[in-house]
Amino acid sequence: MSQAIIAAQAGGPEVLQLKETATPEPGDGQLLVKVAATGVNFIETYQRGGIYPVQFPFTPGSEAAGEVVATGAGVEGYSAGDRVATAEGKACYAEYIVVDAAKALPVPDGITDQVAAAIPLQGMTAHYLINSTFKVQAGQTVLTHAGAGGVGLLLTQLLKARGARVITTVSTEEKETLARKAGADEVLGYEGLVSNVHELTGGVGVDVVFDGVGKATFDDSLASLRKRGTMVLFGGASGPVPEFDLQRLNAAGSLYVTRPKLADYLLDADERKWRSSELFDAVLSGGLTVDVGAAYPLADAKQAHTDLQARKTTGKVLLIP
Repeated sequence: MSQAIIAAQAGGPEVLQLKETATPEPGDGQLLVKVAATGVNFIETYQRGGIYPVQFPFTPGSEAAGEVVATGAGVEGYSAGDRVATAEGKACYAEYIVVDAAKALPVPDGITDQVAAAIPLQGMTAHYLINSTFKVQAGQTVLTHAGAGGVGLLLTQLLKARGARVITTVSTEEKETLARKAGADEVLGYEGLVSNVHELTGGVGVDVVFDGVGKATFDDSLASLRKRGTMVLFGGASGPVPEFDLQRLNAAGSLYVTRPKLADYLLDADERKWRSSELFDAVLSGGLTVDVGAAYPLADAKQAHTDLQARKTTGKVLLIP
């Protein structure tokens, strides 16, 4: 037996309860992993709340890092004692998880368990956003939102390494300090955003917006773009964006809008290796700093969700079994 967080039904953070459960067994092509740390991500609050459909009882979590303790039939390349991480797991709010070997990421020596758990989902999200969804070039001006969040801090560092000019938004002075430390060129509040962006860009607007906030920022994001600019909506921390008239893209200057998700940018082993290895290498070289803003005991998953939804957290939020 082992322990896991289980929500018996949809609801608020209080439905997340630590329960005794059977330790899973690896099937064909799978790894049994003893979890060292689990990443908490905003999508899990929507799943828990019933906004995104899941089957209850439900254990959240797709991101974790830990040590392989057993392998299923047909597994090659992994053995007990290996350290792995994943952004494509299931039921990761737990002491033990099973992971498809094909979706496991080998963790290099020199990467701590907490950093290994903090990189996969948000790091590979930042990687695909600037390398594949919109390939950012040196000299371009980029607007990102939630600059002190897990994705935001990684995005800013990767964008600055690319040679882009980064404008980001935050909600508090503490978060502004973190965003500037990550390298942001300009840090703005959410009020008066469009006029401030246009003032900073000489009335032109930005080349691309990476928006993981959604409903609360979408209109201002569109209005901050230059002609033929690109709006990349990759999340909805404030809620889903309502349907809107595509003719608005024409009227605003022949704009582009896309709504990507990580799974579509991890289509095969080569993509996983490319994205994860570049991120791990950047951490090892000192070019990328991963900020773990809070690490809660597994039993306190409900508090982690409460704080995340209240926007009290910065950087990466983890659960520790």
